[in-house]
Amino acid sequence: MQAKTSVTLSLDEATLRKLGDFYAGSLLEPSSPYIILEAESEDCHVAVYSKRDKEGKRKVVFQGKKAEYEASIFGYVKEDGPKRKDGAPKSMFPQIGSDEVGTGDFFGPVIVVGAYVEKKDLPYLKELGVTDSKKLSDEQILSIGKSLINRIDYSSLSLDNPKYNEVHEQGLNMNAIKAKMHNAVLLNLKRKHRYAHAYIDQFAEPGVYFSYLKKEKEVLRDLNFSVKGELHYVSVAAASIIARYSFLRKMEAIGEKYGVTIPLGAGPVVDEFAKRFVSKYGIDELRSICKANFANFKKVI
Repeated sequence: MQAKTSVTLSLDEATLRKLGDFYAGSLLEPSSPYIILEAESEDCHVAVYSKRDKEGKRKVVFQGKKAEYEASIFGYVKEDGPKRKDGAPKSMFPQIGSDEVGTGDFFGPVIVVGAYVEKKDLPYLKELGVTDSKKLSDEQILSIGKSLINRIDYSSLSLDNPKYNEVHEQGLNMNAIKAKMHNAVLLNLKRKHRYAHAYIDQFAEPGVYFSYLKKEKEVLRDLNFSVKGELHYVSVAAASIIARYSFLRKMEAIGEKYGVTIPLGAGPVVDEFAKRFVSKYGIDELRSICKANFANFKKVI
């Protein structure tokens, strides 16, 4: 059966935030007042519509040669294909999982974290409330994250804005940047925990992911890709919380430097803040704390 070139999904807010992160580097100006997010990757155009259904979900339309593939990242299952199975069984321990944060935020760094979890850690993690970080409030993240970093082994990488802008201008897109960072934190933990199973929250097709790493000296290839991995593997969930915790702390530090609270995300509130920031500190100072390839930057300069 020929692959569809148009797929429509209804997605909840948690999945929409994931979608926003995934397409952060390829956002377009919405072409209609009824569209709140529009993006275009190499072979797929994506539009998120503002109207919600009775369940509070929004319609998302994927169009192009890779419509089915990119929709599958967010839960679509081909009608003529097998049901998706995410990686290995949940009972595989010890395990290492990785996740990232900051890819959909105009301000602040990109942070990738890998977390190591043993079976004996499960009761503690359950009691702590470890789940997908997007389901937790910032207050919960700050509390749980502080406990996690003192309990489990983890590896973290933070790419600050000046360096992010530099490597992006050199030709690395967001997914290439993420792939290199994920590979680094996973390798770091795998060296210490040789027999751990490794999981990654999938943001690109495995073949594409490894193509980003073809020039790396060492690549972890014994890796399980899992869509919505934070819902399937506790190590990915723990990594997502530590990453978010680290991101919030770094945003606090940036805010303290300028005596302001810096808004998260990449919406209209961010645009207005950026304009006020530039009027006070200048465009070069803005570049030092933002991702200059985002559409938000073009609205200011």
